[in-house]
Amino acid sequence: MSETLAAVTGNIGTIGYGLAAIGPGVGIGIIFGNGVQAIARQPEAAGIIRQNMLLGFAVIEALALIGFVAPFIYPK
Repeated sequence: MSETLAAVTGNIGTIGYGLAAIGPGVGIGIIFGNGVQAIARQPEAAGIIRQNMLLGFAVIEALALIGFVAPFIYPK
């Protein structure tokens, strides 16, 4: 009986991380989409816009990696 529960728990964790990965994916798409639009509207500010885009990308990607590592650090 406990073997079945362990298998179900593992599958639920996998599905949970898969659903949690949707948020960073959407966030990265919004950052780069709006960044490209901003550069198209003000090409003279391309450097600072690109810098802010990459900083936002790094923060969102770090959150995604934390979400990937957390289930391994704190297993039930």
